[in-house]
Amino acid sequence: MRTRRKPDWLKMRPPSGQRFTDIKSTLRDRNLNTVCEEANCPNLGECWSGRDGPGTATFMLMGDRCSRGCNFCDVQTGGMEALDPDEPANVAEAVAEIGLDYVVLTSVDRDDLPDQGASHFAETIREIKRRDPGILVEVLIPDFQGEPEHVRKIIDAEPDVIAHNIETVERLQWPVRDRRAGYEQSLSVLQQVTDESDIHTKTSIMLGLGEYHHEVYQTLSDLREADVDIVTFGQYLQPSRSHLDVFEYVHPDVFETWRRVAEDELDFLYCASGPMVRSSYKAGELFVDALLREGSSVEEARQAARAAAGQ
Repeated sequence: MRTRRKPDWLKMRPPSGQRFTDIKSTLRDRNLNTVCEEANCPNLGECWSGRDGPGTATFMLMGDRCSRGCNFCDVQTGGMEALDPDEPANVAEAVAEIGLDYVVLTSVDRDDLPDQGASHFAETIREIKRRDPGILVEVLIPDFQGEPEHVRKIIDAEPDVIAHNIETVERLQWPVRDRRAGYEQSLSVLQQVTDESDIHTKTSIMLGLGEYHHEVYQTLSDLREADVDIVTFGQYLQPSRSHLDVFEYVHPDVFETWRRVAEDELDFLYCASGPMVRSSYKAGELFVDALLREGSSVEEARQAARAAAGQ
């Protein structure tokens, strides 16, 4: 397939500066991983702002190797190691040292573990909250093979937001995702969180994989049927030539259209939508921060998030 040239709206500056260097040093000192680095996120430099701004960072728990092989993801597959029992405390210490006021926890899939790592994930949430109850904690969780008791361990740890990504429309689940993932399974995870708690739910959809507009609309409708609160849209970017090809680079105007559909027509609380948006994108955290910490109305929180993100 002919290589597609990236349009100008996808060009980003590489991360740099003392703040970036300090954060990276803290993470290495504690042997911690972030999805920001492992997945080569283009927004890394923007989000790692800590005390100098509305800091966010996405820690990747349970190692840097995944038991699944999704064809869009740059995280390595296989060769998983035993869990580090000190990781929950190390993450909490790093959060305090960096000065984060909003932290996102995600993880690799660990289908090799008895509870797929749910207990370890939950303990990390509790450790952060124990040290500073004022920190907002968002978790981006695996599907835990759709096992309700494992999802419940995350719910019982009481994070502020539980996210699980449906990634793409139903037709494209394979080959985009590992065959052990699934559209209905992901919807069931999100529905369980809504049914069993008052925790805000969130998901993310990639565009540019060959989806049709009517399929995107159906996916949004299904997510609202599951009472998902927040959705993000971003451009799929090919991590390497061994990953799925980009079908198309979606124009920013299309992303804006989907934002309006999600918020104005389907009544999602918030939608962050743009080519460079990722599931742990800063604008989403700014919305939740304004809603939960500041007590703003939904509309005020939307406006604050867009103003801070320069939208």
